[in-house]
Amino acid sequence: MKHIKLPSLLMPLYATLRNLLVVYVVYFIARIAYLLVNFSYLGQGLTFSHLMEMLGGGLVFDTSAILVTNIPYIVLMLLPWHGKENKTYQRICRMVYLFINGIALAMNLCDSVYFQYTMRRTTSTVFSEFSNEGNLGSIFLTETLRHFYLVLLFVFIIWAMYKLYCPTGLRKQQLRWLTYDASNLLSLAVFAPFVIAGIRGGFTTAVRPITISNANQYVNRPVEAALVLNTPFSMYRTIGKAVFVVPDYYADAQEMALVYSPIHEPVDSLPMQKKNVVVLIVESFGREYIGALNKNLENGRYKGYTPCIDSLISQSITFSRSYCNGRKSIDGMPSVLSSIPMFVEPFFLTPASMNHVSGIASLLAGEGYQTAFFHGAQRGSMGFQAFSRATGFQDYYGREDYDTDKRFGGDADFDGMWAIWDEPFLQYYATKMSEMKEPFMTAVFTASSHHPYVIPEKYKNTYPEEGIIIHKCIRYTDMALGKFFATASKQPWFKNTIFVLTSDHTNLSDHAYYQTDLGGFCSPIIIYEPGRTDCQPEIQDKIAQQIDILPTIMGMLHYPEPYFGFGIDVLNTPAEDTWAVNYLNGIYQYVKHGHVLQFDGQHTRAVYALQDSLMRNNLKGKVEQQSQMERELKAIIQQYMERMTQDRLTP
Repeated sequence: MKHIKLPSLLMPLYATLRNLLVVYVVYFIARIAYLLVNFSYLGQGLTFSHLMEMLGGGLVFDTSAILVTNIPYIVLMLLPWHGKENKTYQRICRMVYLFINGIALAMNLCDSVYFQYTMRRTTSTVFSEFSNEGNLGSIFLTETLRHFYLVLLFVFIIWAMYKLYCPTGLRKQQLRWLTYDASNLLSLAVFAPFVIAGIRGGFTTAVRPITISNANQYVNRPVEAALVLNTPFSMYRTIGKAVFVVPDYYADAQEMALVYSPIHEPVDSLPMQKKNVVVLIVESFGREYIGALNKNLENGRYKGYTPCIDSLISQSITFSRSYCNGRKSIDGMPSVLSSIPMFVEPFFLTPASMNHVSGIASLLAGEGYQTAFFHGAQRGSMGFQAFSRATGFQDYYGREDYDTDKRFGGDADFDGMWAIWDEPFLQYYATKMSEMKEPFMTAVFTASSHHPYVIPEKYKNTYPEEGIIIHKCIRYTDMALGKFFATASKQPWFKNTIFVLTSDHTNLSDHAYYQTDLGGFCSPIIIYEPGRTDCQPEIQDKIAQQIDILPTIMGMLHYPEPYFGFGIDVLNTPAEDTWAVNYLNGIYQYVKHGHVLQFDGQHTRAVYALQDSLMRNNLKGKVEQQSQMERELKAIIQQYMERMTQDRLTP
């Protein structure tokens, strides 16, 4: 520091500002790493000018995160006390600086890997999401080895920060305590307003500090908001915040209900058909992997990875466009089983999860059904057991129950990470259903097509690595599903059963269409009713979504009572009235009338034709249905927010 000619009274402020400037560079490097790791998602149509726009927007959020996380360091450096100017104190300052910003760097680099599963920055709900998992250490180690280059980058950056760190270079013996303390106090006083403004997003945001949704003003696509944001900001801005805020789109509740209502009345007076209901929620089983649903992909040459499900589709009803309502497993459960989509944050990680909630299980239990939920992981994993009980499942069968059943392989069938392998657990599922009293309603959540993407040793030659890392797992799970249906077909209850198969969410992708804002939500919805002869298998030209599963099942059974569900009975709804909705990075996406509308809660950001599969031509203001779509979406959002905050999730 001898080459710096500054008055000693300014050295603490100078050193603080210089070290914080280094942190800005660190955040910039982390953002570029985030872009490169996820370039197949974030690089579509990216121009240099737009990249500069997003990087400029990123500075706003980086400033907020850097200043919030570095408050302890800033106070330590500018503390108006001359006695702190010694080597020991300055070492402490450096350690605090490296620790705080090392944690922030690690969060940003780790999130660059997690993005491909969620298409968003991680928020504070991640702590609740994985609070019951005991395998996080092994998962982290696996990803560390797989992305070793990020570890090397982390080590290099921390080393560079250590070397570039600027101490004050002062000693208390050379200071006059009164003038030194006064100057530091003045530095704090002058610096404080700039810190506050930076945290809030600028001097012009006095009314409302910036939030995650503000990132959308710098992006062309909702998925790009993740690049503008940083993970420390996303984490601390969501701690203790109200998740659901009721908008005032409609002042008249009756007017809103005429546009949209989640209360379903019986559509006919036919007697209820008490058929068994079996719902298969298949981990990460995105529509992209299924050949029968992608006949035009790769100019008609695409075969997919699911020969067994392709065969099932030839005997089933499915839909030309079908979507999940979230990007995580904990989003899929409420969507499929209770017709509750994910808006803002996963439903059962919010206070609204304590509301009175119905579901397929509770509705059918009231009609005399025996109900059970199956998941091959340990009890408590992902919060599934708690949610299944809250929504009316009478029994729960997990890894511990499988282990105690002497007819099966016990813990030798554990995959070592998450759960019992799909092949044996689905056989267990079929066996246990044969022991249940009809009519029954069950659901199973599979696990093998999950990170870290491994399959049983005995199948490694049968399903070798191909395409992307998940494909071999999809082939294995497809085989397991084929064997499940083969076993089920021999059971006396088989032909009196409605089977519904969907995925919890989508996953890794190697086709551009499935990496778009909307394509990232493409999940299969397959309805198979082997005992019904009056309904021809077909791919109906309709829009369907996970939250339609509950109402559709109720319609098929002629359920005689009013019930609650945000979706629709897609089989008994004309094609032009079918729709789907999902939420991504502060943007609601509403699919209807041959278009997808992107709405930020106040304004429409974009409208794309569904035929524009890569979402390149924004038709905002050019589509006659836009105003109608806005009215309908606003009614859906307001109904959702009001009912969440008022505990009105039942008829």
